[in-house]
Amino acid sequence: MATETHDTAHQAASACVDSHGGAVGLPQVCGEWMGNQIFWLVVTLVVIFFVLSRIALPRIAAVLAERQGTITNDLAAAEDLKVKAVEAEDAYNKALADARVEAQNIVNATKAEIKGQIDDAIAKADADISAKAAEGEKKIAEIRAGALESVKVVAKDTAKEIVAAMGGKADAKSVTAAITARMKG
Repeated sequence: MATETHDTAHQAASACVDSHGGAVGLPQVCGEWMGNQIFWLVVTLVVIFFVLSRIALPRIAAVLAERQGTITNDLAAAEDLKVKAVEAEDAYNKALADARVEAQNIVNATKAEIKGQIDDAIAKADADISAKAAEGEKKIAEIRAGALESVKVVAKDTAKEIVAAMGGKADAKSVTAAITARMKG
């Protein structure tokens, strides 16, 4: 029985190899080839490890280091630009405040100048109005005096004509005296 088991195992082991030494079935599970497969697996892994550790990983590390340096430089540049932007904003705000103060000073000076010009124009206009009013009053007084004299003359002539129409005789002195007394009130 022991020989049967050994023969069965030998047949199973040799079952994965044909008469020419080629694989029959799945060579991965063939016991005769297992040592060879493990050897080449270890060799392949060692080669891959050396290729990765000597060539690929240093290049990747260099790229990562370069990227990190670029990022650090960009962050530093951004910080510098941020500081410059804050300084520029402060300068802008100061210039804006100065401009507002200057504009207010110009407005106040212009208002004072215009007020002075208006005051001068008002004073000149008042003087012109006063002169014209005085001149007008003088002309009105002359017209009034002329009208009063005209009324006296018309009144004298009318009184003489009325007295004459009534059949009486009026002398000029008595008519003038009567008209003057009546004009005074």
